[in-house]
Amino acid sequence: MSTRTTPAPVDTAAAAQFWASYAAARPDAVRVAPDYTVERFGDSAELADELLELVAAGAKRATSSLMADFDTESNPLPRIGCHWIVCDSTGAPRLVLRTTELRIGAFHSVEESFAHAEGEDDRTRESWMANHRHYWQRRCATLGRPWDEHSEEILFERFTVVFPLNLAD
Repeated sequence: MSTRTTPAPVDTAAAAQFWASYAAARPDAVRVAPDYTVERFGDSAELADELLELVAAGAKRATSSLMADFDTESNPLPRIGCHWIVCDSTGAPRLVLRTTELRIGAFHSVEESFAHAEGEDDRTRESWMANHRHYWQRRCATLGRPWDEHSEEILFERFTVVFPLNLAD
C-alpha cells in the first residue's frame, strides 16, 4: 500500500496575486464573474500533482465531487461561469479554471464522454467507476461514514483552462 502525503495548505496570498495577473490579462471575464475559490485536486499531495498535470497537458477537462463534501467542507457549490484557482501539492497556484457545465447525478449515471473528459487512467467509464469508487470509499472513511454508491449524489463538472494564457483552451 502506498503512503499518501498530505499536501501543504494553499497559499491564498500567492493565489490572490495569481488572480490579479489573470484579471489584468482577462478583465472582461473577471468583470462578469469576479469571485473565485482556491482549491486543489484529490486528497493527497501525489494525487493533487498528478491531476493538475493532466489538466496542464490538456487531457483533463472534467472533475467530480461528492455533493456531501460541499456541506462537510463548508464550500459553496460551483456555478457555471465561476472561476477556481488550482494549486499544486506545495500550495502554489498553477491554473485558473472556469466551470462550463454542472450536473448532479447518481454514481452510476456517469457517461462515457464524461469519464473520457476526466482524463484519468484509460479514460473509460469502467475505469472511472473503479477509481472513483475506491477514492470515495477512502474519502468517506476519513469522514467517518460509509460510502454508498447507490445513494450518494455526485457533482459532475466540466471546465476550461483560462490562465495562464499559454495553457488556456
